[in-house]
Amino acid sequence: MSRSPSSADGNRPTFYDVITSKIIAELKDGRVPWVQPWGTPSAKAQLTMPKNASTNRTYSGINVLILWGSVIEQGYAGQSWLTFRQALALGGNVRKGERGVTVVYADRFIPDNARRRAAAGGGEARAIPFLKRFTVFNTDQCDGLPDEIATVAPPPPPGTIEPRVEALIKATGIDFRIGGARAFYAPSEDYVQVPPPAAFFEPINWHRTALHELGHASGHASRLNRDLSGSFGSRKYAFEELVAEMNAAFCCAALGIAPTVRHADYIGSWLEVLREDNRAIVRSASLASKAADYLLGFLPDAGDAASNARRVA
Repeated sequence: MSRSPSSADGNRPTFYDVITSKIIAELKDGRVPWVQPWGTPSAKAQLTMPKNASTNRTYSGINVLILWGSVIEQGYAGQSWLTFRQALALGGNVRKGERGVTVVYADRFIPDNARRRAAAGGGEARAIPFLKRFTVFNTDQCDGLPDEIATVAPPPPPGTIEPRVEALIKATGIDFRIGGARAFYAPSEDYVQVPPPAAFFEPINWHRTALHELGHASGHASRLNRDLSGSFGSRKYAFEELVAEMNAAFCCAALGIAPTVRHADYIGSWLEVLREDNRAIVRSASLASKAADYLLGFLPDAGDAASNARRVA
């Protein structure tokens, strides 16, 4: 019976231990890692071999299973990968807080002393196998990459996006990008990014998310000039999230879409804001109405939609 090589200290699991345990767990759960469920909602990327986006070389061996597994688990939209330094060399960067995936490079080498012994004795030096580890990041985890490198999600099928929401997005003139694995507004670069509709369990949630992020974009200095300087976890950040949430609710109601709470995990921070300032809810609702009026004002029938939003507010 074969056994995985042990680490030098006998305690820390080796790469072989880790990957073998993962594959065993997958198989026990009835999933075959080399026959990935590409047709399921969790699979956003096209079925293809993973490659390095910088060198264009295709990964092979166990790296294929590792990277396929990460694409499925994380819902990435593409199969291209980069090291941290490669992303920087291409003019981009890995987003802060992103976690990479360990891949390996297998090769053999002949130690110098083995070469000398072989030369002295007339024999043949024996090569020793080794693994070198690298950490790579999906291009979905990077910002600022050249257009030809960045993950480009296929366009949503016709009819996936509600016509009035699609018209609103285009009419605002806001840089709105579909792709990646998370939704956000980047104030410094002034663009919105939302994953493809297929990434959402319920397609209608794509519209709610899009309107939430557009709400943040409405606060840019060139538009309604709200304070967007709050860092994650701060009171300013929580307040702006409250504005964006209510803006999305107002816009949804005006467009006939049932609103929901997109960021339920922020409720605790919202409560802290409201407890500290009894005027916060009034101010945030007022700003949310202004944001909704601003966005809905771009629709052809802007008067009716904005009026509906004000009545909801």
